[in-house]
Amino acid sequence: MSRRARGAAPLSPARIRVLAGCATALIAALALPAAASAASGPTLPDVTSSVNTTWVIVAGVLVMFMQAGFAFLEIGFSRMKNAGSGVAKILMNFSIASLAYWACGFALAFGGAGAIAGTHGFFLNVGHDAASAAKDIPFLGTYDISPAALLFFQFVFCAVSLAIVWGTTLERIKWQAYVVYAVIFAAVIYPIISHWIFGGGWLAKNAGMQDFAGSTVVHLIGATGALAALLLLGPRRGKYDARGNPRAIPGHSMPLVGLGILILWLGWFGFNPGSTLAAIGNRFAEVVLVTNLAAAAGVLAAAATIYWLQKKIDIGMAGNGAIAALVAITAPSGYVEYWAAPIIGAVAGVIVVFGVLAIDKVLDDPVGALSAHGLAGIWGTLSCGLFTSPRLAHLNAIGKPGLVYTGSFHQLGAQALGVATAFVCVFVVSYGVFWAIKKTIGLRVSTEEEEAGLDIAEHGMYGYPEQFIPAPEIGAGSTGPVADRLRGAPAPATVSAMSTMEATP
Repeated sequence: MSRRARGAAPLSPARIRVLAGCATALIAALALPAAASAASGPTLPDVTSSVNTTWVIVAGVLVMFMQAGFAFLEIGFSRMKNAGSGVAKILMNFSIASLAYWACGFALAFGGAGAIAGTHGFFLNVGHDAASAAKDIPFLGTYDISPAALLFFQFVFCAVSLAIVWGTTLERIKWQAYVVYAVIFAAVIYPIISHWIFGGGWLAKNAGMQDFAGSTVVHLIGATGALAALLLLGPRRGKYDARGNPRAIPGHSMPLVGLGILILWLGWFGFNPGSTLAAIGNRFAEVVLVTNLAAAAGVLAAAATIYWLQKKIDIGMAGNGAIAALVAITAPSGYVEYWAAPIIGAVAGVIVVFGVLAIDKVLDDPVGALSAHGLAGIWGTLSCGLFTSPRLAHLNAIGKPGLVYTGSFHQLGAQALGVATAFVCVFVVSYGVFWAIKKTIGLRVSTEEEEAGLDIAEHGMYGYPEQFIPAPEIGAGSTGPVADRLRGAPAPATVSAMSTMEATP
């Protein structure tokens, strides 16, 4: 029944206006909190930045995990009396580099667009987001990620390069020597060269050198520092006979070597794909596939080459085939199409075999780093000048397509210039640093310490104590006298014959 039928008076225009105003006010009151919540919530650029930052951190953690790969690789290639020293070296150098790169290295590498070095960002004093930091770190004007994420990702690259130096010096270098060099390397040497190529310096900006993830910046720099150290350090005792012929000094654990190689292979999926600095767009997936294709080809090529030469598939050579191929594909991983990756990796696999055999005749490089990281790093950098595709040269906006596409040697020349410049500069500075160390605190342990092993001489303990310490001193361990008595066997005077050969004098 209507209001008129019940005898009620019709609504006046004034009352209608009042009711309408009340309804509008109620709707506004209900809508304001939702609108405020939406305004304070994440925007699409915020989400993009967060996703990309997350990917960069995940990739950085994978690269950090490569330290475990280097540890296993170097420990496996060491003799048992030097196994523990590899752990100390990795921990100490990673920690030193962490602080030195944060304090100084990152600023020199990325703190400005100067031709030689950066001048801003010491101790990462640039703000907490890309917008506020971009004026000091120009890189962040292009890549909208957290400044902390960029520093961490670039730092773990530095730590990998430093780890390469020490693989060549196994079993005879003083602890203090690599502590001193680590500070200088992480604070100055690596950052300045990386600025020239990664940070907008003259090799990238003026010469157009391409190095997507560091065949030169990371691997050749590390191998060059290692070469400088080796020339002053000399070979391990017993490496060469009276006529100068090399003799094998086998490492104690090839399973550890294999595990180290697989960890490094895994870590490379942070190394190369992470250098896209973005998950949005899925470009990193292309880099993953390019990286894996090269590594697989490197293993097969190295195994085939060493079998052709020696009729045996040497485990270390096959493993170095993977490492060399991964090193080689690092520079072109963001510049080449899929078809080129197996070619680059296979050539690296051949190079590393001949390189290790040739270098071993004159320099004692226990892990083959000069070949796997040095020669393969040179090849990988030069391969950009051959195989860089027009599509990816345009996308990266650095340099030009390679010889295969253009028929021009221009990009190959830019790559050669970068390789030569980085090698000469790093070698001169590194040789000077190691020479100064040798003349002051000393570079090499004494003959007695080398014979005893760095574990006991430098660190006061053994990596494998059961192999060196007389059984009664161990106690009721698995090979101790109590265990022997329970088994009904006589307790031996020592656990192994090696105890009498390599125990502390």
